[in-house]
Amino acid sequence: MPELDIVDLSMRFDLPNGSSVQALQDVSLSLKEGELMSVLGPSGCGKTTLLNIVAGFLAPTSGKIELNGHLVKGPDAERGMVFQKGALFEWMNVRENVEFGPRMKGMPKAERDKISEHLLDVVGLQDFKDKAVYELSGGMQQRVALARCLANEPDVILMDEPLGALDALTREKMQGLVLKLWKETGKTIILITHSVEEALLLGERLIVMAPRPGRIHREYNLPFAERGVNADLRDVKKSEGFAEKRDEILSMIWEMEEEIMGRTEQAS
Repeated sequence: MPELDIVDLSMRFDLPNGSSVQALQDVSLSLKEGELMSVLGPSGCGKTTLLNIVAGFLAPTSGKIELNGHLVKGPDAERGMVFQKGALFEWMNVRENVEFGPRMKGMPKAERDKISEHLLDVVGLQDFKDKAVYELSGGMQQRVALARCLANEPDVILMDEPLGALDALTREKMQGLVLKLWKETGKTIILITHSVEEALLLGERLIVMAPRPGRIHREYNLPFAERGVNADLRDVKKSEGFAEKRDEILSMIWEMEEEIMGRTEQAS
């Protein structure tokens, strides 16, 4: 049985003026334990809405989500979220941020310390554990956010544009870290991105969503994430098939964007 099952999911937002927006329409897909899936599509296609429903932040208009055989009805520690900006607690230092979830669960200090020490070592922040988060760079803050998410031992990690605000070099390093954590932890990961290149690098499965109402337009099974685990990501970008897939998906999304622009012009 798949770990995460999304069945006929639809989401409609009713507006104050009496109209409505159909953000998602009949989205269905299943993820098995340990899969890494990237989600791509033009602006307004419902990517973040889908992620927020999986997280339990939104209740769908229709359809359902099941994780490990039970219905998702709201937020839960079994699903961890990493936001575009770390959403860290500014009044806590790095170690305290990582230990927050285990502390809320009532875990003894010795166990919390062991978890935070291990995870800070994994994300390369052992020397910064007593620093205030505002003293860290954007890339370091996202490393803290990843460690804090992992400290809760979620079954599924949800990432909403987690690397979008980083400079190119830091982003590439973080992409490598995401692949490392995926392979070492065996976690199921869903990653939302606007970057075609990033979606190709970080998705062994890649979903392209169509514009509103958001729905699955195309799905790919790709070798690049697996290649990137033990290789330089710049070499992966030069590997067989990468450029062709990038151009194919870029053209697909560009056509969707033109369609959206055409609708907007007709409406005006």
